[in-house]
Amino acid sequence: MAPRPAAPAPSTTTDPREADASWPEAVVVLRALSPEMLQLMDELSATMFCAKDSGGRYVAVNRAFVDRTGERSRRTVIGRRSEDLFVPQLAEHYLHQDRAVLEGRPLRNELELIRRPGGLPGWYLTAKLPVRVDSVVVGLVSMSEDLRTYDAADVAVNSLSRVVALVQARLAEPITVADLAAAAGCSPSTLDRRMHKVFSLSPQQFVLRTRIDHAAALLTSGSLPIAEIATTSGFYDQASFTRTFGRLTGDTPAQFRRRAR
Repeated sequence: MAPRPAAPAPSTTTDPREADASWPEAVVVLRALSPEMLQLMDELSATMFCAKDSGGRYVAVNRAFVDRTGERSRRTVIGRRSEDLFVPQLAEHYLHQDRAVLEGRPLRNELELIRRPGGLPGWYLTAKLPVRVDSVVVGLVSMSEDLRTYDAADVAVNSLSRVVALVQARLAEPITVADLAAAAGCSPSTLDRRMHKVFSLSPQQFVLRTRIDHAAALLTSGSLPIAEIATTSGFYDQASFTRTFGRLTGDTPAQFRRRAR
C-alpha cells in the first residue's frame, strides 16, 4: 500500500509564531509547546524527540530522531507518518502506542529494541505523553533515550525486558522480587543493581509504578468501578489501593478520575 501523502509542512522552525497556517493541526500542537523546550530537545544527542498531531503526522523532531530515520533533514520528515519512515512492523508498533496516548493513556518506561543509525539495534527507554489544549488532546510528544551503555546482546538489558513482560502479564497477581529475579535469570541483588542502573528504580518501585500507571489509565479511560480497578491493578482491596494511590499522586482515585474528566 502506497504511503499517504504528507501534509504541507510548515516552516522547518519549531517556533509557533512562525508556523505556516496551511497546516492548522501543526500550529495548534506547536503553540501548546514551549519554543525553548523544543530548542532544548535539539541539544540532545542520545535522546530522540518528536511531536505529532492527532493524525499521526510529525510536527517537530530533533536531529537525533532525523538521524534514526535515515533522512537527511527535518524537511523530509515533518508532515510524514511512521509508516512513511519505518518498516511495517515498527510502524504498526508505534501506531498502537500512539492510539493509546491520544486516548489519554501516557506511556512511560517502555523498554524497546530499536535500530540505531547504521542499522544496528539498540535498547531505548521510551515515554509518550498526550498534548492537551483546553483539556482536548491535540497530539503527543515522545522521547526515546538511547541506553547506549549497552548493546543488543547485553545480558543485563535483555534480562530486564523479561522482567517488564512478567510485570505486565501478572499485574493482578502478587509478584515477589524472587519472581522477578527468576525471570531475569539473576540473583535478587543483581536484579536490584540492574533495575537501578536502567530505570533508576528498585524492583519493588518498578512494580508499584507499573500498577499505578495501569490504574491511572483505567481511571481516565473508562467507567470501571474503583474496586475493580484496584484488584485488576494488583492491590489487595480498594482501601489499600486508595491509600497508595493517594500517597503517590496526591489525589484519591475518585479525585483523579474527576480531574481527568
